[in-house]
Amino acid sequence: MKKTIIGNILILALGALTAQSSKAQGTVTYPSNLGQPSGGAASVGSNSWFAADFISGTNVGGYVLNSVQLAMTDASGNPSGFTVMIYNEGNSPGGIIPGVSLGTLTGSANPTTTGTYSYTPSASLMLSPNSYYFIVVIAGTAVANGAYGWSVTSTPSPGYNSYHWGGEIMFGDSSDGVNWDYTTTGYGQFALNATPAPEPGVLGLFALGGLLVAFQRRKARTVA
Repeated sequence: MKKTIIGNILILALGALTAQSSKAQGTVTYPSNLGQPSGGAASVGSNSWFAADFISGTNVGGYVLNSVQLAMTDASGNPSGFTVMIYNEGNSPGGIIPGVSLGTLTGSANPTTTGTYSYTPSASLMLSPNSYYFIVVIAGTAVANGAYGWSVTSTPSPGYNSYHWGGEIMFGDSSDGVNWDYTTTGYGQFALNATPAPEPGVLGLFALGGLLVAFQRRKARTVA
């Protein structure tokens, strides 16, 4: 009788695990203004960093960053070493600015022709809920020798004023990634794809699920 009760409890727990974890599965495109017409480009170089902010959503467990797509225009001159990073929020009495790098994304290091380029984390990168983050782009050469063009538009993503996955306020005029100014260049064109992570309580259900498997195996051996 006791085994039956325990088994039923574990089955219910596993059912709850399946229901909750299913909600956390699947990649979702959050902010995106890639469908807007380009209104020019931000010239990216080693002495001309640019950043666009976004605010993560409300999922309690946070989000796993899957990829970022950037709209690029034709480069000028002969640039090299294009790099995309994710920054957290910095501390500044004057407002919200990029902080420090959380990781470099992998993708084309030489996006010289107009198109959309995808960049992915080289290691798992978690985003906390309701937090400011920044897509930061730089290059290995000074603008005088050539620059990559990050396409900009006059229209931000649909979530811009919702404070959840809104973004595209542009920062620029930085040559060191520390000192930043707002720029009127436009809104950097990008899309961000992420997967909602399970809520903290769901992790405990995974342990119960493991206990259920062990219980069923033990029961099978006993019957045999």
